[in-house]
Amino acid sequence: MQVKAVSQIVYPVSIKGVVVRDDRGLLLKNERDEWELPGGRIEPGETPEQCVAREITEETRWKVTTGPILDTWMYYITVAAKNVFIVTYGCYPDGDAEPVLSHENKEIGLFTEPEAQSLNMPDGCKRSIANWFAFHAYAGSPAVVGSRGRRRTAQPRPGDDPASVPEAEPAQSRTTRRTARL
Repeated sequence: MQVKAVSQIVYPVSIKGVVVRDDRGLLLKNERDEWELPGGRIEPGETPEQCVAREITEETRWKVTTGPILDTWMYYITVAAKNVFIVTYGCYPDGDAEPVLSHENKEIGLFTEPEAQSLNMPDGCKRSIANWFAFHAYAGSPAVVGSRGRRRTAQPRPGDDPASVPEAEPAQSRTTRRTARL
């Protein structure tokens, strides 16, 4: 009996986080001029939850508590001609510091949900942002943490399933956005 070799397709994995404070989500602009969620590759011995918390701190100096998984999807990066498997988590900011731009990105910004939906950004990122806002709307609490880092009202528990949350009405948009350039 002959055994056939099975070819495996292996994809890189990127762990991303949606962090919202004061009704504004944290986004980074990459070298491809796309806005994206903070995050990156998982390291050996690290859990996905540890990875996203570490990556957000490295890229923005924001410390976060990792919440539930929001979404997963495949993203084809045209310039690199490769697929990447993306996992996104909802994250709670711990503190009130302003985000700091790292050398890894071109720009950093805080955007309302409607503003984020209009940016040049992968659809999976937009969906994850919408899921995090909907998750909080369903739970009857804002998808924010106040500027002092304290939750203003009861937040959903990390074990709650955001996929079962109905879509929320978009938040009111403010016309200003804060960004920093290198």
